[in-house]
Amino acid sequence: MRNRQDSSTTASLLILAHLLAAILILPASSLAQIAQPTNTGRSAIESLSFKKLEFEQPEVYQVNIDGVDVVHLEDRSLPLVTIHAYFRGGYGLFDRASYAAALGLPALLRYGGTESRPASEVDKEIAHHAHQLSFGSAGGSVTSSLNTLTENLSTGLVLWGDMLFEPAFDQVEIEAWRTRQLEGVVRRLDDPARLAYSELNRLLFGDHPIGWEMRPDDLAPERLSADVFRELHKKVICRDNIVIGITGDIGQKDLDQVLEHLIKRIPRCAMSLPEPPVPDIRQAQGVFLIEKDLDQSVIVMAHPSDVRLSDEPEYFAAMMGNAILGGGGFSSRLLNRVRTEEGYSYSAASLWTTPRNHQGLVGATTRTRPSNAAAAIEAMLETMSILTREAPAPDELATTVAQIVNGFVFNFESPSAIVARSMYYLAQGMPLDWLERYWAGVQTVTPESIRSVFAEHLHPNKMTILVVGDPNRIGLDQLEAFGPLTTIEVR
Repeated sequence: MRNRQDSSTTASLLILAHLLAAILILPASSLAQIAQPTNTGRSAIESLSFKKLEFEQPEVYQVNIDGVDVVHLEDRSLPLVTIHAYFRGGYGLFDRASYAAALGLPALLRYGGTESRPASEVDKEIAHHAHQLSFGSAGGSVTSSLNTLTENLSTGLVLWGDMLFEPAFDQVEIEAWRTRQLEGVVRRLDDPARLAYSELNRLLFGDHPIGWEMRPDDLAPERLSADVFRELHKKVICRDNIVIGITGDIGQKDLDQVLEHLIKRIPRCAMSLPEPPVPDIRQAQGVFLIEKDLDQSVIVMAHPSDVRLSDEPEYFAAMMGNAILGGGGFSSRLLNRVRTEEGYSYSAASLWTTPRNHQGLVGATTRTRPSNAAAAIEAMLETMSILTREAPAPDELATTVAQIVNGFVFNFESPSAIVARSMYYLAQGMPLDWLERYWAGVQTVTPESIRSVFAEHLHPNKMTILVVGDPNRIGLDQLEAFGPLTTIEVR
């Protein structure tokens, strides 16, 4: 045993000796490099340098097939094809009597069966071929998509076409949807945030689709018959309103052959769509309280803004200013003031909506303990006011712009997302290179241009402030410091 230990020790000493000898024969410059301390921590991060980021929007192929605009982007990475349909026309384009039916149209296209097969058979075929189908709506549009294996594309297109263009609007399914909506109307008061946003919209937009919230009379059976859905379907799901997008395992030369049958099935529109109604946004300065026994009060405030979505310096300055104010997450001023400095809330954010054809809103929102509600409102208004008087620091703006510019890659995570975005721009009459213009525009914003647009368009003293919370714990006299106080009763 002793001999084994002696031989092991001798071998270790020989290895160490060779290592020391190797170090001794290294040139002095190499030894200096070994001895030099490694740049670590913050200094290492600050020493990093990168090439200037250049943005080039991925190009999509645009073609018109039998009078229908089609956007295409090839992607052979997987044997999958995704087809999108965007129809101009949504609940925001029709009168109040059609509100519920317009909202329910996508759900009934999906679950209401077709003229040739009941809903149960539709579900079986979707499951058998592993099709993925989606149907949705917004104020001005109805959308749908089909995602399927390339080998199942032909059967998927037939089924999808049946669902879109030959729906049955089964009355049993209509009644099931109606029942769910009635339950949602009852539960609306249980969600304080949803209640706050919907009531603020009602206060500001009045009898306009943006200000509407589902009511029991909207869901009256006579407003949701199969005939009502069929008439609405003829106005929306039709040739004059559609833009198609396709991406995946299909080339440009195959588009006509693949889409020919689907496009021939698209019916002509029964009528031209009405122009979207332009809201007359109210200037309702003051505080509005919805009394509710809550541990966390909800605060939301806003007033009208004339900044529109456009390729103009004012628009880009407003967007960068909003990101600095409260739209930029943890680096924003509102969150830093309300959460970090004051400890009133876990979150706080600003909003600045910029429709193309009418006024939008600028404002902010947070949640806080009832006893802190008034103080939180004051902190938010003060933070807004500072940006109307003082330009942000250049490095603050540079950080905000860098976050947006560097995050542009997430707009192009998948070919399907690229095509869907391009379809929207085409349907809305926007330039297809809009994201490229936006990317360039935000980099032209200066600190002074932000101060200027805030001074012109943001008025903290004109806010409509809506609070959902317990008046006994909030203190009504504290709320009255921000303007006339009105209590709202909701049912």
